[in-house]
Amino acid sequence: MSIKGRDKEFRTPKVTYVDFKHIEMDRVLTNLFPRLKYEGFSNRRVGRMDLSIDEFLDEFLEHPEWFKGFDLYPDVVRKWIETDLMDVVNRGKANQAVAAPRPLHGNTYKFRNTKHSRDYGAAEQIYWMLYYARKGRGQAARDALKRFFFPGVDLVTDRYDSKVVVDVETQALLRLDQQVTQDAKDSTEPLRLQPLCIGQADLLADDILRLLAYESYVPRSVLVDYLKTLLAFHLGLYHLKLLYLLPKIVKQQSGSDICTVKECPANPSHPRSMEGCPYHIALIIDMGDATNNHMQKLSIYSADRFYRQIPIFIQANFIVKKMDEMAEYLRKIGKLGTSHTVADLVQFLRSEYNSDRQAYFKSRLASLIEESSMGTEDVDPEIRNVIDLGLDEFHTFIEILMAYRGNYHRQAIVKCLDSLLMKNKETGILAQAKGKGSPRRFVLSSKLLEVLLQLAVLTQKNGRFVTRELRIEELLEFLRERYGLYIDRLPKDQQNSKNVLEQRALRLNLEAFKKRLREIGFYEDLSDAYITQKVSPRYKIQETNEVGLR
Repeated sequence: MSIKGRDKEFRTPKVTYVDFKHIEMDRVLTNLFPRLKYEGFSNRRVGRMDLSIDEFLDEFLEHPEWFKGFDLYPDVVRKWIETDLMDVVNRGKANQAVAAPRPLHGNTYKFRNTKHSRDYGAAEQIYWMLYYARKGRGQAARDALKRFFFPGVDLVTDRYDSKVVVDVETQALLRLDQQVTQDAKDSTEPLRLQPLCIGQADLLADDILRLLAYESYVPRSVLVDYLKTLLAFHLGLYHLKLLYLLPKIVKQQSGSDICTVKECPANPSHPRSMEGCPYHIALIIDMGDATNNHMQKLSIYSADRFYRQIPIFIQANFIVKKMDEMAEYLRKIGKLGTSHTVADLVQFLRSEYNSDRQAYFKSRLASLIEESSMGTEDVDPEIRNVIDLGLDEFHTFIEILMAYRGNYHRQAIVKCLDSLLMKNKETGILAQAKGKGSPRRFVLSSKLLEVLLQLAVLTQKNGRFVTRELRIEELLEFLRERYGLYIDRLPKDQQNSKNVLEQRALRLNLEAFKKRLREIGFYEDLSDAYITQKVSPRYKIQETNEVGLR
């Protein structure tokens, strides 16, 4: 038997906009651009679409006035377009196709091939997290992203200003943009839903503002890569947190009093950004010393705790989704109002709603059993096993969904988390050796560490971001308290001061961390004194520079 219709659906925007699939960050940025441009709306598909590399090449060759010499070396130009300008799927294969130009400029979304550039709701998740971020950070971050990604274009007239100085790749994409003469905002009203964790949204907005403080110092293409790394990192952390947060909300049958816009204690401006958050996650990071086997085991255990939480999250998501469907039914028959949050929906699990819940799911369960028995006289054995448990109609319905769809969604969530955590990539925080059944472990890749260091050395003075030197202990606290990355110690609930192996592993891990800092050029040992061991900013931003919160 297979589950059909709405019972097959799993995506629940009130929990997350993301449809759990493998996600590529180039495509996330591409789909974020129209939402930034049109204040949360997407765009209507008009103009030229689904272009090939040869068609892009022809555009350049037909306009030799754009770039001198391009017409003399068409093969070189074609290779440059393919490798530097385009996000390509199935690269090097017979079915190679352009997903979209690389997201170096906001208007690249006009050229995207929808079939190959799906982001599975990740752009919506980012946009609405920024939309609801508090204390003006969300609006400031969206304005800063819009300004950064749409240089040289008047957003009112959509006309290109050739006087604006940009790098050659962006200039090339702007030239192509003028060939698309039609573009319009989608008239469909977007679904505006506040994220379950508003503190994580605040942190995302603040980190974007910090990173864009380097706009005048870092090459544009490098800063775009920094942003992709940062957005993937935050999406990964957010969904790791959901694995624990959603089941607890369902178990409590109410939202947490502290997880509200007014009460959430998260404060990105404070060194201990997430202090007081009852759901602050903890990731034990292995810094890659191959001889430190015990540290690898600790990190493997840390990753395994999150991935083992996935089935519980799936069940909680099914419960919320089905409560949402029941609430919609009760609204249609006049028993309820509109606009129910996750905290509202889980209250329908309480005893005062038993009669409404059992009546609604008695009908739904009967329909599910009827569909499963089509063409046969007997109930499907899988359903019979669940019925024999003797649960009420609602819980029987949920258990049937878990039996038939649980493993599918578990595999999908694993793939999604692997992609957001950039597994085995130089920008990632997750590693897994090749070979079936190899365990995952949390790591800190050099490029991700570089991005986080750029954020850590910033502080605010008079409303602007400026750089500073940072002691090693301050950096470790920043990573631990802001993002939950544990390098030189274990989370409080896992500490054991008497375990000699753990203490040695953590000490070696700290040395590996310092070695990595030296390798990427942020750290030098001035002496053996711990207090003099400092991290220096690669790009120095002084108080007089025009950067920061603008």
